[in-house]
Amino acid sequence: MFFNDRPQAIAHIRGGPLRPQIRGTAWFFCENNDTYLVVRVDGLPRYHPGSDRIDPIGPFGFHIHSGRSCEVGDPDTPFLAALEHYNPDNQPHGNHAGDLPVLFSMDGTAIMMFYSNRFTPTEIIGRTLIIHENPDDYRTQPAGDSGRRLACGEIKRI
Repeated sequence: MFFNDRPQAIAHIRGGPLRPQIRGTAWFFCENNDTYLVVRVDGLPRYHPGSDRIDPIGPFGFHIHSGRSCEVGDPDTPFLAALEHYNPDNQPHGNHAGDLPVLFSMDGTAIMMFYSNRFTPTEIIGRTLIIHENPDDYRTQPAGDSGRRLACGEIKRI
């Protein structure tokens, strides 16, 4: 591989009350102060296209959030303890450090690798990863209109 073989951080992603079958793992690698995120998620809902009145289900918004807890809280609006997108330099949405590419599901599974120079693994340890029901539009303020929070994972040091 083109980065070192040992991840510095990991998040075990678990579905909440809206989609309990979601399970996944995200690994964060550091190479020359850049971050490579490798993620695999299973149990995602089937894609449903949107219309003028309803949002699509999938591709799935995927973000690092600033909060430190995956506490479910209200089952109708889970994971609010994860707070807002990770945004250490106070950028508008679409340019938050925590704005990640959407997850595309193939028969319920998404696998992705992503590069960022906006954070290192040690800077996000203790934060959370959230999978949203809808795709992020990368423009609606403050969070991209990505819908309900389906799954969460706390980012931990390995």
